[in-house]
Amino acid sequence: MNKNFYITTPIYYPSAKPHMGHAYSSIVADFFARFKRIDGFNVHFLTGTDEHGLKIQRSAEKKDIEPLKFCDEISQTFRDLSSKLNLTNTDFIRTTEERHKNSVQHLWKELQKSGDIYLSKYSGWYSVSDEAYYNEDEIEEIDGVKIAISSKSKVEWIEEESFFFKLSKWQDALLKHYEDNPDFISPQSRKNEVISFVKSGLKDLSVSRKSFSWGIKVPDNEDHVIYVWLDALTNYISALNYPNTNDDLYKNFWPASIHLIGKDILRFHAIYWPAFLLAAKLPLPSKVYGHGWILSDNEKMSKSKGNILDPLEIIENYGLDPLRYYLIKEVSFGNDGNISQERLEDCINSDLANNYGNLCQRVTAFASKNCNEIVPSDIEFNNDDKKILDNFTNNIELIREKIDKQDVNFYIDFIVNSLFEANKYFNDQEPWKKKNDLKRLNTIVYTTLEIVRKISFLLYPIIPSSSLKALQIFGLEEKDIILSTLSDHNYLKGNTKLNKVGILFNKIEKIKKDD
Repeated sequence: MNKNFYITTPIYYPSAKPHMGHAYSSIVADFFARFKRIDGFNVHFLTGTDEHGLKIQRSAEKKDIEPLKFCDEISQTFRDLSSKLNLTNTDFIRTTEERHKNSVQHLWKELQKSGDIYLSKYSGWYSVSDEAYYNEDEIEEIDGVKIAISSKSKVEWIEEESFFFKLSKWQDALLKHYEDNPDFISPQSRKNEVISFVKSGLKDLSVSRKSFSWGIKVPDNEDHVIYVWLDALTNYISALNYPNTNDDLYKNFWPASIHLIGKDILRFHAIYWPAFLLAAKLPLPSKVYGHGWILSDNEKMSKSKGNILDPLEIIENYGLDPLRYYLIKEVSFGNDGNISQERLEDCINSDLANNYGNLCQRVTAFASKNCNEIVPSDIEFNNDDKKILDNFTNNIELIREKIDKQDVNFYIDFIVNSLFEANKYFNDQEPWKKKNDLKRLNTIVYTTLEIVRKISFLLYPIIPSSSLKALQIFGLEEKDIILSTLSDHNYLKGNTKLNKVGILFNKIEKIKKDD
């Protein structure tokens, strides 16, 4: 079994500061990366910034600064966000780096070598905001302004000399790849969209521009810069030191296990990128997953609508782990997710403070008072104890399978249900009434403590700091979080000293609204 795992976030376009959509993609990617690590995988986790194109050039001109300086400043905000979100990315790539430039120009030469690049003239609709070309049937006119139907971004008519990539040549090969690899695009709704678009007929793609200069130059033709999406997509292999295919990074991690992206850039990743790779005779990634948008009041967040929730403000007010947990739980993965401050507070109170935090506090306080501040050793499991413990043992393989299918919803539901059952078990067993039956009291306490350990292990990929704090109860550290210990009977060792920990989550006092 291949124990290498390579996950990538979208390569973020730093024309403005990061928003909740960026945070969501990164947090979910980090969740998968952390899960795979505790399951014994060697993980490479890439994020970064896409820094070329007309949009960047115009944004820099407005500020009257050089494009690279503009990119330096904005890219740093994304690097800072990675730190703020407690991401475990192993690399952060910028498309202005020399290593990336070399990879892109090499890939261009490979596409030329394969006969897939030719010079012609481009005329058509282009969105600077999306850095994307649109066909006539993909635009509409509103109040005299031409916009892309899908993104609602303004488009402009462009005519210029351009190099083209023979995208049409790869239509059948792409459709065959989708058929032969049914999991290549997920979820199914996105896959259906892509297949429908490809079947409708692919046109050759303009892959260079002459009307602006901020980008990677076409090899042997300084008048042209390479189309920003051909440039940007190459980051997934330039970060692995392509074209050196003998490099350990490339050998171990390409093809990528999963490109995790927003649904708005699915076409670039599920059509253009695999076509470029096919033409260059390079392996295709195993999966492209297009998740939904983060909505506020059922609308996509935007500055113009004034409905943006700033992730940094949320973290400042509520903490990072509550935000991570809320986004993973509240947003049904693969679908659009409507979030609000009110629901965030409800989630903190119900799931984190009441269910998880309270369970940790109750059982450790009880054990400290009645079990000499140690994990009990004089125990004897009955059927009730075995049933709740075996729930984890019996489901670990299923959890692994669900993670490999990106079924985040199953994972979080399993945790929420396990927390409910754990609290119910402790209440129903009533250890405070068993002081005349110390073995039974000890067994109830032991079982509940072991469940706290198991749940904390599973929560680690979601709320790493809080789960590690909870695991301090048992003197456990990050290196001790090993998923396989949940699938056997390698339980807590009796007589282990129990440590006191503070409150994991403070309840949010809700202000009552007047009737």
